[in-house]
Amino acid sequence: MLKQPASIFNDVIGPIMRGPSSSHVAAALRIGNLVKQMVKGKLKEVIVEFDTKGSLATTYHGHGSDIGFVGGLLGFGPEDDRLTDSLKLAEKQGIVVSFKIVDYPAKHPNTYRITVISNDNEIKRLTAISIGGGMIEVQEIDGFEVEISGDFYETLIFLNKIDEDILKQKADAIKALIGDFDFCNCLTNRQRGLINVKTSCQLPDKVIKQIESFEQVENLIQLIPVLPIISRKNCNVPFRNIGEMLQVALEGNLQLWELALMYESARGNIPKQEVFDKMKEIVILMKSSIEAGLKGTSYEDRILGPQAWMIEKCKKENKLIPGIFNTVIAYITSMMEVKSSMGVIVAAPTAGSCGVLPGTIIGVATEMGFSIDDVVKAMLAAGMIGVFIAEKSGFAAEVGGCQVECGAASGMAAAGLVQLLGGSAQQCVDAASMALQNILGLICDPVAERVEVPCLGKNIMAGANAIACANMALAGYDKVIPLEETLVAMDEVGRMLPPELRCTGLGGLSTTETSKKIYNALKKRAEKG
Repeated sequence: MLKQPASIFNDVIGPIMRGPSSSHVAAALRIGNLVKQMVKGKLKEVIVEFDTKGSLATTYHGHGSDIGFVGGLLGFGPEDDRLTDSLKLAEKQGIVVSFKIVDYPAKHPNTYRITVISNDNEIKRLTAISIGGGMIEVQEIDGFEVEISGDFYETLIFLNKIDEDILKQKADAIKALIGDFDFCNCLTNRQRGLINVKTSCQLPDKVIKQIESFEQVENLIQLIPVLPIISRKNCNVPFRNIGEMLQVALEGNLQLWELALMYESARGNIPKQEVFDKMKEIVILMKSSIEAGLKGTSYEDRILGPQAWMIEKCKKENKLIPGIFNTVIAYITSMMEVKSSMGVIVAAPTAGSCGVLPGTIIGVATEMGFSIDDVVKAMLAAGMIGVFIAEKSGFAAEVGGCQVECGAASGMAAAGLVQLLGGSAQQCVDAASMALQNILGLICDPVAERVEVPCLGKNIMAGANAIACANMALAGYDKVIPLEETLVAMDEVGRMLPPELRCTGLGGLSTTETSKKIYNALKKRAEKG
C-alpha cells in the first residue's frame, strides 16, 4: 500500500483529548479501541507487554498509557471524562488487564505486544506502535504483517488450509463481490491466510455474510477507523514538498493558509469551507481551554500547581518586564495546566507541546486585536508546516527528542504568526526554518515520569523562539538553510540522540535526585489515595 499523504487533522492538529501525552494516552486509546474490535465476544483478559529497552517500560504509567489503553478497550473517546477511572471501570466489568515489562526485540520504542482473550475463548495476538501525536500503526496480527493506521475501514478475512494460489482465487472472488475497494493485501503463514481489504466506507452486512460463507474462511473481523480523516486510494494532493507548494503560491498569489485549505480539502476529499470550519471549532476549543486554565485547575497526580494566574497578577502590579510575551507565557502555562489536570486540550502537534501553538498565536492575536478568523488562518498555516514535519520526522519524542515536539511546535507557531501579520507563504516557511534551526538537539527528559517539568519551560521557550523568528522573517532576515534541508537535519539529529534522552526517563533531569524524590512522593500519594 502506498503511504498516504499526511493530514493536518490526522497527523498535526489533533486529537482533541485528555491527558498528559498524545503518544501515550491518545495513541494507547486508539490502539485499545482497535483491540476491542478484534474479538466479537465480551473482553475477558488483555495482556500488554512492553519491551524492557523501550520508552514505555519506564513511562507507561506516569504518562497515562495504561488509562488510555484501557479507556480504548471500554470504547471511550480521547476526550472522555471517565478516562482517569478507566482501570477501575474495566475491573468492575470483569476485564482483567495486565501490563508487563518483557525482554523482546521491539523495533520501535513505543511498541505494544498485546494478547486479547474473549469470553467466547477467542484469542488474538497483535503488535502495535505509537508513532507520535496520537498516531498509531498495527503491524502484526496473529503472525501476519499488516499496516493498519486507523484511517480506513478494515475487513480482515482469516482462512485456513490454504496456499498462495487458492488465496489469490479467494481474494479475486472477494474483490469482485465488494466491487469498490481501496487496497487489498493477501498474506500466507503456514497454510493460513489473511486477506486485508481497506475501504473508505463500511461493507454492507449482506456482503459480509457472503464472504463468511466462503469455504476455508474461519473468521472475519471488521475494524472501524479511529482517525477523523478517512484515507483512500489515488489520494492526490496539490503538492508533496515545500518547493512545489511555494511554486503554487507564487503562481496563484496565495497565502499559506489558502494553501493549507487547498491541501487538506484534497487530502480529506472535503470542501474547503469544511476544512476552515473544522479548524475554527478547534481554535474555539483551544481558547476555551486557555480560559479554563487561567481560572485555575486542580489535580492530585501532578507536580506543579496552578501558576498561570501569577503572570496576570504581576502584570497588573507592574512587577514584570512589559511586553506581549507576558500574555503568551500566561496562555501557554494555562494550556499546559489544563493538560496536566486531565482537562480537554488539542494535541497540536502533541499533548506535551500543546501550549506552544494556542498560547503563542492566540496570545499575540489577543494582544493585537486580531479576529478569530485571523487565528484560524494562522492555525491553518501552522498546520501546513506541520504536514512537512510529519512527513520528514514525525512528532514522537521517543524517536527524535523534544525537538520534534516543542521544537516542531515552535516552527509551526512561527509560521502561524507570520500568517497572522499578513506575511507571504515564503516568509512563513523561512520563519519555520529559522525556528527549527534554533532548537535542534532539544532532549526529552521528563521529571518524575510526568509531562510537566521541564515541559512547561520548553513550551514557553518555544513560544519565545517563534515570536523572534516570525519577526526576523517579516523583517527580511536570511534564513540561510531552507526548511526542506532543516527538516532533514532535524530528523538526523533526533536519531543521533541517545535513547536515554528520548523520553525514557533514563537521562537528563529525569535522573536527578530531586526528580526521584518527587516520583516517590507522587507514588506514595497515589497509594494512599
